[in-house]
Amino acid sequence: MSELDYADIEAAATRVAGRVRRTPVIAAGPGVYYSLEFMQHTGSFKARGAQNFIRAHRERGTLPDAGITIASGGNAGLANAWAAQAEGVCATVFLPATAPSVKVERLRSYGADVRLVGTQYADALAACEEFTAHTGALASHAYDDPYVAAGAGTLLLELREAIPGLDTLVVAVGGGGLFSGISTAARHFGIRTVAVEPETCRALNAALEAGQLVDVAVDSVAVDSLGARRASEMALRSAGHDDVSSLLVSDAEIVQAREGLWADHRLAVEHAAATALAGLNHYNASAEETVCVVLCGANTDPATL
Repeated sequence: MSELDYADIEAAATRVAGRVRRTPVIAAGPGVYYSLEFMQHTGSFKARGAQNFIRAHRERGTLPDAGITIASGGNAGLANAWAAQAEGVCATVFLPATAPSVKVERLRSYGADVRLVGTQYADALAACEEFTAHTGALASHAYDDPYVAAGAGTLLLELREAIPGLDTLVVAVGGGGLFSGISTAARHFGIRTVAVEPETCRALNAALEAGQLVDVAVDSVAVDSLGARRASEMALRSAGHDDVSSLLVSDAEIVQAREGLWADHRLAVEHAAATALAGLNHYNASAEETVCVVLCGANTDPATL
């Protein structure tokens, strides 16, 4: 499946209802709102997709006794471990032995079986793939999965209720899971989507420029969350519509936006969330336009603020 439709978002909303938080929305200025999705379970929007992924496979009878597995020490790994624990499912998470101990301990606190392999993500991914082949565990993906993207898209349905007359949503893009789900749901209601990426982590922007998926180099302050070398096919298809615009921001702008959120609102977010806010400065909203910026995650070190 390379393209979502609105029915997928509706189905996801039914599955995750009561299992994820309806996160707050605050007014940040005339016609501008912030979605505080970083207050979601595990500190990021990823909890929505992880819940939908597990529950959808359970509905289909494709959730094996061996449970789920993923190679990720970041937000996706945390979300999958949390969702698996909530649903009584085994989760095996692979990550490099060089991963920070705080991440390892947090994963274990969610009941995950943590396997430390090699020194790079590629080592962990290879071990995860071997584990999947030998055990029959269901492999999850951080963003390139229709259930994961549809789960992320459920946020838009809540934002429509919280912000009457919402015209435009501004969202950071890494591999494109959040963007794919959000833009699919937004399009159904005639809401525009602005996809924001760091200048040096521009997988979706580069794909749009090339007219096809391409590999890009990644090097940014937001690389831990937005450092996908290639966007998903779903994201590229969704970005090809007229109601989507693609923007790039510098690392300096991302850092400034993150520090501004802390200074002005005492909101501690990760650089990925600040990327979306930095994009707002490049988007020329009309005087009558109502815009919401998605602050997508808070798994960051407050000492760096």
